[in-house]
Amino acid sequence: MRFFNVAGPCRPDRHYMLPPEPRLPAARELIDDGLYFVLHAPRQTGKTTTLAALAHTLNSEGRYLAIHFSCEDAKVTGDDYGAAEDAVLTAIREGCAAFDIPPDCLPPPTWPESSPGSRLRLALSAWSRRSPRPLVLFFDEIDGLSGAGMVSVLSQLRNGYTTNPEYFPHSVALCGLRDVRDYKTASGGDPGKRSGSSPFNIKAESLRLEDFTFAEISELYGQHTEETGQEFTPHAIQRAFEASQGQPWLVNALARHVTRKMRVPLSEPISDAHMDEAVERLILERATHLDSLVDRLSEPRVHRVVEPILAGTFPQWDESYNDDLSFVRDLGLVSRGRPVQIANPIYQEVIVRVLSQGLEASIDADPRAFLLPDGRLDIPRLLSEFVAFWRANGEILDKRETYHEFACQLVFMAYLQRVVNGGGFIDREYAVGRDRVDIAVRKPHLDERGCRAVQLSAFELKVRTDRSGDPLEKGLGQLDGYLDDLGLDTGTLIVFDRRKNAPPIAVRSEIDAATTPSGRTVTLVRA
Repeated sequence: MRFFNVAGPCRPDRHYMLPPEPRLPAARELIDDGLYFVLHAPRQTGKTTTLAALAHTLNSEGRYLAIHFSCEDAKVTGDDYGAAEDAVLTAIREGCAAFDIPPDCLPPPTWPESSPGSRLRLALSAWSRRSPRPLVLFFDEIDGLSGAGMVSVLSQLRNGYTTNPEYFPHSVALCGLRDVRDYKTASGGDPGKRSGSSPFNIKAESLRLEDFTFAEISELYGQHTEETGQEFTPHAIQRAFEASQGQPWLVNALARHVTRKMRVPLSEPISDAHMDEAVERLILERATHLDSLVDRLSEPRVHRVVEPILAGTFPQWDESYNDDLSFVRDLGLVSRGRPVQIANPIYQEVIVRVLSQGLEASIDADPRAFLLPDGRLDIPRLLSEFVAFWRANGEILDKRETYHEFACQLVFMAYLQRVVNGGGFIDREYAVGRDRVDIAVRKPHLDERGCRAVQLSAFELKVRTDRSGDPLEKGLGQLDGYLDDLGLDTGTLIVFDRRKNAPPIAVRSEIDAATTPSGRTVTLVRA
């Protein structure tokens, strides 16, 4: 029986998978036109699966000789460009072994003798002269090259393409995490300087592998239904799409959790409640894919982009910001559209939990003490206990956080996470320039008839600075809009005071009532 794959390339005989080639429709025309191009996308989006499938299709048609290979082993070569060339040529031979290639199309038994810096170009030229079919080469994991090794390989491809195109590969695709404009960085250049050319300025296009659409998720999950009879309900598919925003690894990981780890019986349809549990399990598990992303949070160029998103503020714009944003987008951490925001709710939650995990561990609060007899959260007690905690610890915690601009909000989120502690769900909304952070807590409980119900509570977080002035009036208006979106009659506005000359936390922290522009009575927390 096939299964949902979360490790390595997909195979149609073992894994549920979408047809790979339709995900890259422009590639065939570029290859037919004899052009060189770039394919880039974040990790775990299906690049290798797509290129391998395309190579098999091209070979089966008999018009081209297409070889897909990985440059990953070249990571250790660094500036040793001779070793980098040898690693790539070895990878090409290994790639040939994966295909049923006619003997007359194989590379020469030995590559031409030459000095470092020209081996790859002369080898590809000799192979092109020998092969009766035009060569199409897919350089996967091109990011494995760096420094002088990157410069050498790309320069030789450019040299062969421009000076001897008749006896050189017909089409080449470079595949990696970043776009070609960033190869100058990998080769030791400064992307912030507009002078100087890229070492690979012959590319015709940069293609990006997109995330799954809702329809594609439905098609993928439908394969499981066809083989097992177990249905994913429309609400379950919608929940998976909302939580993942179509990120392929997340889409597969959620389905794998439900079908393999939670082991929902095949006789039972998979519901949105099952998918909610899978989301929470995936966040808590923090698999390798998620850890590899959050490990980047301490990098300065990631920090510069992510912090204002979390805080809802505007970033400090300068010449380097767009390059930082491009880098973080290519990692897949933030969205490509406007406003700039974290790419999907699962990444949002993982990032906040990673940043707040030290804080949460230091919070001495028993989640059971905040439950009412019917299982709902005691929101008044939660707020009063938080204010007491903030009075005692806020100043110290605010100063020690690495993401200083987001520190106040992070403390409240850590406290909230400690109280909710797996018995409910926290949804957060933030993006660059929102000037606020919106939080909704969903707490399942049983109503008076013993039926499943959900308590929904809304919190809006604002920060007062020396430049912003008192955000109370604006915050109440924004809370009105948030409550309208959620269909709620009341909520909580929390205003953190970060002015340099603000009264001491112990003096200024209090809970009061306020009225929104629409006449709602809400809770106001000054902190």
